Amino acid sequence: MENTKRQQLKTFILDVDGVLTDGKYYYTTEGKVMKVFGPDDHDALLLLKNYLDIIMITGDKKGLPISEKRVVQDMKFPLYAVSTFERIKWIKENYNLDSVIYMGDGIFDGVIFDKVAYGIAPSNAFYKTKEKAHYITQHAGGDSAVAEACVHILEKFFVPVDFNNLMLKEGQGEWGE
Repeated sequence: MENTKRQQLKTFILDVDGVLTDGKYYYTTEGKVMKVFGPDDHDALLLLKNYLDIIMITGDKKGLPISEKRVVQDMKFPLYAVSTFERIKWIKENYNLDSVIYMGDGIFDGVIFDKVAYGIAPSNAFYKTKEKAHYITQHAGGDSAVAEACVHILEKFFVPVDFNNLMLKEGQGEWGE
């Protein structure tokens, strides 16, 4: 991508369910109790946050407290509840569509890929969504798909990742505050 386009990219928006999680909801008779989040995603997002603002969205109102615990409290990223049907409108109201990379897996996320600068789908995304994606990860949501997407974004748009000399600053990473 030419330098002008690279400078234009400002924001990475990720759908939580099916991207950061495996997309499954675990219920008991008391209701929704658990979601499974990927193991490497947070550390990879920390590598990317020097280049892009990172925003998480979810349409899962019943599971919002679970997502808030992981995303807001543990990972320290902003999270917004945005209906699947309102996402393009919400993104357009808050960000320049030409500056957004969006990662989603759902049945309607392919429509978003058509409107933003770059769309990424995890391997377990809805098949029609994958047809619209600019990049499809080899990993599934909740199983390092976000980590893979972050490395892809860094290498495609910003800097190659040198894993042999990769050092996070103190306080970064899963154990950092």
